[in-house]
Amino acid sequence: MLDVSVIEDAEAAAVSLEPIRARLLAELAGGPASATMLAARVGLPRQKVNYHLRALEKHGLVELAGERRKGNVTERLMRATAASYVISPTALAAVQPDPARFRDQLSARWLLAVAARLVRDVGMLITGADRARQRVATYALDGEVRFASAADRAAFVEELTRGVGALVAKYHDDDAEGGRPHRVVVALHPTVKPRDAAPNEIEATP
Repeated sequence: MLDVSVIEDAEAAAVSLEPIRARLLAELAGGPASATMLAARVGLPRQKVNYHLRALEKHGLVELAGERRKGNVTERLMRATAASYVISPTALAAVQPDPARFRDQLSARWLLAVAARLVRDVGMLITGADRARQRVATYALDGEVRFASAADRAAFVEELTRGVGALVAKYHDDDAEGGRPHRVVVALHPTVKPRDAAPNEIEATP
């Protein structure tokens, strides 16, 4: 089972978002189960569970984990193909975000468009690498910093911009024969509070 899988097909996305099927995916992410076992957990007839499982299997969201005999019946044990799923913007190709339409480094919506492109591009890279049975060369840096003031945050952004810009200028080579372009994305946003946080505890960023 993969830790995370990217859903790129619109039909597969629709299947995964249907409430009952999403519940079945969550159950199967915890381990293999038969339609009979799942029926007892979700409170549906086994035939209906089988119907939903076939739809999930058709789109590669669940797969056969094995079979077992129970009396005169052979039960299929199904499992989720991943522990979690991310829906790529390619599933809504006609309206997917395009960071090139506007560029505002201080806009949260532009950051969202950049993040959506990141999901789309990395998803496509993973799909292609899986088909070629290769690995994708990637790197991610994730951390958290607590600023004492908005002025400190602004100074941090300015210094970060200069530092990353200097690194890009140092290593970028337009004329490198056989070189491959890589995209660099650095994001900064307030840490998201728990869902039960009071409304006045959520920081607003000017």
